[in-house]
Amino acid sequence: MAFSDKSRHSLIPNFLYSPSSSTNLLISRATNHSSFSAPSPVTDGSNFVVPAPSEPFGKIEMYSPRFYAACTAGGILSCGLTHMAVTPLDLVKCNMQCCLLIVLSIDPVKYKSISSGFGVLLKEQGVRGFFRGWVPTLLGYSAQGACKFGFYEFFKKYYSDIAGPEYATKYKTLIYLAGSASAEVIADVALCPMEAVKVRVQTQPGFARGLGDGLPKFVRSEGALGLYKGLVPLWGRQIPYTMMKFASFETIVEMFYKYAIPTPKNECSKSFQLGVSFAGGYVAGVLCAIVSHPADNLVSFLNNAKGASVGDAVKKLGVWGLFTRGLPLRIVMIGTLTGAQWGIYDAFKVFVGLPTTGGAAPPAAIEVAKS
Repeated sequence: MAFSDKSRHSLIPNFLYSPSSSTNLLISRATNHSSFSAPSPVTDGSNFVVPAPSEPFGKIEMYSPRFYAACTAGGILSCGLTHMAVTPLDLVKCNMQCCLLIVLSIDPVKYKSISSGFGVLLKEQGVRGFFRGWVPTLLGYSAQGACKFGFYEFFKKYYSDIAGPEYATKYKTLIYLAGSASAEVIADVALCPMEAVKVRVQTQPGFARGLGDGLPKFVRSEGALGLYKGLVPLWGRQIPYTMMKFASFETIVEMFYKYAIPTPKNECSKSFQLGVSFAGGYVAGVLCAIVSHPADNLVSFLNNAKGASVGDAVKKLGVWGLFTRGLPLRIVMIGTLTGAQWGIYDAFKVFVGLPTTGGAAPPAAIEVAKS
């Protein structure tokens, strides 16, 4: 049974992902041996879907509004939970980055290394001190994750449709880069206010206990627009980070399935695919940390030094300091973080019946794209 050109939903998603559900649906309708009742014939050119027991919310069409809603929800869980979990690492990292500032009462000797930083926090603030600032972290990165993953999926299809099947296949890495960059511009607007409060709470002793008293105090001190003072450096940190995160992940996972894994992706178990997602995410995270680290130091500086500029940060930290201060810890943190994010995101997609991200395109999809 074949669909007319008008009835095809989109050529592009088929080779950006590799779901096997469409093939199974065609076989089911042709043989009429499915244990579920087949839908009535479609005469108006719309797609049909068949619910399955493993899909608690029913079948979700690729690139439908429900698909984007699912990706947004997966992004919230992916980024919010993981960033909150690594709050202790982030706390030490931020203090290491800011310990060179004269305006702060942070002794650089105390935070000269990762181990000494954890020791100082434990001695001075106890175990609870390791999670100072967790509320703005959770809220800020949940909002960022919703926009990051949801808009990435949207822009990826949007740019693919503009390019057309042939060029979208040929230049898919450029589409990954453009889609992720576009999504991150929006995501950082959502993140920036909470990031400003988080950094201030974590690095200025006595400033505030958390979001409840920290946000009003920040606004009284620097005004509502002060919450966005670090937006441009945040873009400088997060846009390269996200472009590397998504483009390298998609490429690494595709290479895994093409060169390292003898079994085609659609024949691998879901648990195995999620393991590949974590591994690919970890490698991508290491690359992300290196690319975005100088801007990360700038964000920490500007959110702590009232009235400071990028030039002031460069003078105070030095070029070498911008690239290396706190980098080993950030590599560990971002590698683990990114691997866990992709694992959680794809696990949620599997839970709702969607395919995991990345991987080699199935031959049938390539033929359709070329036709």
